[in-house]
Amino acid sequence: MQFDLKRTEAAAPFPDRQGEPAGSSGVVMAARLAREWEALQRHALWPTQTHGCIMALCRTLLSGARTWIVIAGRDAGAQGSDAGGLLPLCRDGGYLARWRIMGADELFEPTDALYGDYDNARALAATLAAQPRALHFDRIPAGSLLVPALRSAMKGRGLVLVRPAMPSPMISLDESWVEPERHFNAGRRSDVRRARRRAETLGAVSCETLSPAPEAFDALFDEAVGVELLGWKKEAGTAIGADPGQLDFFRDYFRDACARGLFRVSFLRIDGKAVAMQLALEWAGRYWLFKIGHDSAYDKCSPGTLLMLHSIGDAAERGLGGYEFLGVIEPWITRFWTREQHECVQLRTYPFNPRGVAALMADGAFWLGQRLGRRRLKPARP
Repeated sequence: MQFDLKRTEAAAPFPDRQGEPAGSSGVVMAARLAREWEALQRHALWPTQTHGCIMALCRTLLSGARTWIVIAGRDAGAQGSDAGGLLPLCRDGGYLARWRIMGADELFEPTDALYGDYDNARALAATLAAQPRALHFDRIPAGSLLVPALRSAMKGRGLVLVRPAMPSPMISLDESWVEPERHFNAGRRSDVRRARRRAETLGAVSCETLSPAPEAFDALFDEAVGVELLGWKKEAGTAIGADPGQLDFFRDYFRDACARGLFRVSFLRIDGKAVAMQLALEWAGRYWLFKIGHDSAYDKCSPGTLLMLHSIGDAAERGLGGYEFLGVIEPWITRFWTREQHECVQLRTYPFNPRGVAALMADGAFWLGQRLGRRRLKPARP
């Protein structure tokens, strides 16, 4: 079963296949979908799979995209039959446009389909294999059941390519992380003590992780966004305050999470002034770090590191099972914090039809150009 979401809103009816509002029956279907989605979230590995995240994307960054929600495990209009699998997709316009999982390009975070078991994953794959467009699923878990299900469903229908993708860093928390410095070597511990002393020469230093009431959300969110704009991310163009679409999405997404008690905002303050911040969720017994930033005027006292020590220790002290950095593996993470990671893969399918073959040729030309470019950059051997 499937829904086309040409104009998705939180309380609005889902449009029908022609893009026209579906009336009161659409409201009922939207409410049913939300209920089933939230029930399936017990199988989710990532907060990017949740109903709240996808609906925020549809209201902001994907408001003009072509969207399609594939549902497995129930028949259209069936009574008492709940969804056992669900996959939200989107694509651009054009003949070669590929279906991708909602949020993959917009957030570049790992995600996956929602499914109760392999039979549900196989039912989703059967629907995907029957449609004529290529699929590009970036950064799905290496152990996703969608991988073997699509390989099976595409036999005789098209080509399936599975390649390694950028893993996602994480820490498995235990009591030893209540004092994160214990995991540092002597030199690193000395660096932290020196940074803390430098911060203290500038004024009283305090750290806090807040789970604010909804009425306090906007002021705290705006304060955190403002801190990020005082750092290098503004010039790099990666600060959410410098991107109206990203700003709208995160405000929408985190406001909904705040109402559910999931949103966390952390600050390091010097004499009451916020000089480092984190925007995060506490979801499924883990701490999910979406955004970090600090005021570059305070670089010498490493405020981002000091705040990270606080938030990791706080998460461990409260018995959370993991600290998820999200994003990608970067030297500052592997050098200072962790080498643990979630392995991910990129999955692509190309149907045996003119559109699928054209997509494969276009992607092949792109990959070849990348490889040739890397070879030209390599220095010649002496």
